[in-house]
Amino acid sequence: MHNKNLHKLYDDLYNQSCQKILNDDYAVDLNIDNPADKRFGITLVIRPEIETKNKIQDFLNELKKTEPEQYYYSNPDLHITALSIISCYEGFNLAAINVNEYSEIIAESLEALSEFEIEFKGITASDAAVMIQGYPKTETLNKIRENLRNNFRKSSLQKSIDKRYPLTTAHITVLRFRQKINDTSQFINCIEKYRNHDFRTSKISTLELVYNDWYQREKIVQKLAEFKI
Repeated sequence: MHNKNLHKLYDDLYNQSCQKILNDDYAVDLNIDNPADKRFGITLVIRPEIETKNKIQDFLNELKKTEPEQYYYSNPDLHITALSIISCYEGFNLAAINVNEYSEIIAESLEALSEFEIEFKGITASDAAVMIQGYPKTETLNKIRENLRNNFRKSSLQKSIDKRYPLTTAHITVLRFRQKINDTSQFINCIEKYRNHDFRTSKISTLELVYNDWYQREKIVQKLAEFKI
C-alpha cells in the first residue's frame, strides 16, 4: 500500500476514533486481566529497533501521568504484525501443528527479499487502542504478505489469514483500554501532541514466528523460528 493511502487510512481511523473516545463510545477490553483468557495463535512478527522502542516509552510515560490504569505495552512486547497465520482463538494447541512445515512456507515466502526500513511517525487510534503509525519505505512488507498469502493458500495447513481483516498497515499497538478513561479530553490532548511525532526509522532484517496470546505478552510468547532477510 502506497504511503499516501496509508496516510489517509491512519488519518481516517484517528479522526473517527477520537470522536468515539470523546463521546465515550470506546471499547474497554475486559480480557486483559482475565486469567481464564485462553486465546492463542501463531504470528509472524517484526520488532522495531531499540531507539524506536525507547521513543515509544517516552510517549507512553507521558500518557501514564493522566491514565495510569490503562494497559501499556512494554518494550519486549512491541511488534508489527507481518501476518497473523493462526489468529488467536480459545483452545489452539501448539502441539497440534508441525512448526517446521510453517517455517518452510515462511522461508520460501521470504526468498529473494532483502532488509527494508519502516518509518514510525505519528500516532493513530482505534476505539480500543492507541497505535504508532508505520510507513514502510519500500514495497517489501506488501510483497512478504502477498507471498505468504499465496503460499499458505496452496497448503493444507491450519490457518486463518485475514480472517479479521486484510492487513495493510505497519502499525504498532502501544496501549489498550483496560478501564474507563479518567478524562477523555485530556487524553485526546495528550495524544494530539504526538500526532506527528518522529519515533525514528527502524531497519528490518529479521522476522520471528511466535506462539502468542492476544496481547503478545513476553511471559507467554514463545519464539518458534527466526528468519533473516
